[in-house]
Amino acid sequence: MKTYSAKAGEVEKKWIIIDAEGVVLGRLASAVAMRLRGKHKPQFTPHMDCGDNVVVINAAKVRLTGKKRENHTFYWHTGYPGGIKQRTQGQILDGKYPERVVMNAVQRMLPKGPLGRQVFSNLRVYPTAEHPHEAQKPEVLDVAGMNPKNKRA
Repeated sequence: MKTYSAKAGEVEKKWIIIDAEGVVLGRLASAVAMRLRGKHKPQFTPHMDCGDNVVVINAAKVRLTGKKRENHTFYWHTGYPGGIKQRTQGQILDGKYPERVVMNAVQRMLPKGPLGRQVFSNLRVYPTAEHPHEAQKPEVLDVAGMNPKNKRA
């Protein structure tokens, strides 16, 4: 018996929409990363982009457990002397681009390198319920209903 390896033309990509309102961030990111990578499909091939296109809405209403909203800090450096900057996850969620918290969580769960960048380009994240992808007729994936631990009040 030969091992199956998917070809680029054989991959069927669907559109999936996920509502992130009230869903725990890590559990949401894990489900999204699995769908983007294609690991839920029987014809999964490790070196191919065989995942689906994922649209995440209401990213600004995602939940964080414990004190991560106040204590989890992102650092970056501007490149100038003394240019270290920091922001907590709460500040980012309350700021201008709250969808970046979800994007960072998902991106860090994907492989590094050219395949990871290609797979990550299939993700679209929007802070509100409005999105321009109605023409693709996305299927709804209820991450909050998969497990009672996925949703927090």
